[in-house]
Formats: sequence, C-alpha cells, structure tokens
Amino acid sequence: MPVVSHARKDIHFKIVYYGPGLGGKTTNLEFIHARSEPQHRGKLISLTNEAERTLFFDLLPVHLGKFRGYDIRLQLCTVPGQIAQDKTRRTILRHVDGVVFVVDSQPGRMDANVQSIRNLEQNLALQGDDPDTLPLVVQYNKRDLPGVLSVAELRRALNVPRDVPEVEAAALLGRGVFETLKRTVRGCLAVLGEPSRLPEGRTQSELPQRRASMLPEGRARAESVPRAPAVPRIDK
Repeated sequence: MPVVSHARKDIHFKIVYYGPGLGGKTTNLEFIHARSEPQHRGKLISLTNEAERTLFFDLLPVHLGKFRGYDIRLQLCTVPGQIAQDKTRRTILRHVDGVVFVVDSQPGRMDANVQSIRNLEQNLALQGDDPDTLPLVVQYNKRDLPGVLSVAELRRALNVPRDVPEVEAAALLGRGVFETLKRTVRGCLAVLGEPSRLPEGRTQSELPQRRASMLPEGRARAESVPRAPAVPRIDK
C-alpha cells in the first residue's frame, strides 16, 4: 500500500530492485540518482557489508508530473544479491509497491537469475503479497556485452508471464534505465485507483524511520553524486 498524504497531495511509492548479485541493480540506482535534479532527490544511502552494497534514496521525479492532482514520490531500494542475505531481502521488501527484477543476460548467470526470481516469489508470498498482482517489470540487463542470451531464452527460463513489461538495458551506459523506472511507476499507478479515496498513510516524516528499519546490519553512509541533466517527462 503506497503512503498517501491528502494534506500535501502526494503519493509515495516504494520500488525495490531485485535480482542476482552483480546483475546491475546498484548500477541502475546510481545512474538514476546521478541523472536526477539534486533538489528533488535524497542522499544516496549505501549499506555495505562483506558481500554486497544495498542502496536507498528518495526521489521526487518532477518529470513524472502529477497523477490526479497528487505529486508522485518514490523510494528506490536495492536488495543484496547473495542468497545468504535473504533475511535482509525480506526486510527490504516490506511495504513494497512495485518490483524491478534485473536479469543478468550472460549465459553463465542463468542459474543465478532463476534462483533469484524464485526467491522473490517466495519472499513476496511469505509477507502476504501476491506475486501475480504486484506491479513487476523485468529488465534484461547487460545487453551491450558479447555473447549474451536472447531475450526469448531468458524469458522461457524465468517463466516470465506474457503481460509483464520487459525492457532491454545496458545499465552501465544508462540504456533502458529510465524506461524501466517509468514502466514500473505506470504499473503502480494502474493498480492505485483514485488516490483521494485512499486512507491517509504514514507521514513523510516517518519515512526515514521506515528506511532505517531496513538497515539491520552493515555500514550505512551517504554518497554525494554530481548533478546531471534531468530525464524526459513521462506521458500520463
């Protein structure tokens, strides 16, 4: 359930980037943060442990415009890719509104992709979310590398339903990164309904506390990222 404030007229969606380790989740968030206007983004919070970094930041993407008179605010998060960090994955998935599953298109990563998407389904079911109805976008990343598997091969192995939006991407180059985010937000809005009829949610001031609860271990730090050009507007 998104966080809705009728007084401020805004909707806050939480979007989680899920997938195998080193598949490109962190690269996606770093690119989005770097290309967002500094006055409309929060600090990039990095939780570092011996296995992998987990990133968080809040974003008011002005290029999204308004939805039925409400501003759209996003909290973007990654999960650790290592199966050993599954407890942290489940913690980060709490209150999720939309998921980006980042696929590593390299042949040697097929088993890790399959294991990760099955783990996503299991963790969503454990917390009472229906994997078949939660907004999901599948991003086929690393399409710029030689010898990658075809999208058709990856789709069959992952058993991706026909109606799930898919994006081919090269996150290191920024290719497909914002298209993935746009499609995910559209999916969240499609299931939202009329925001004025939703109950008042947690206030914006409570969101940092919710984010802090996602950092049970490791070292958190804020990273400064240089300003870069804004991205194109999403059609409503």
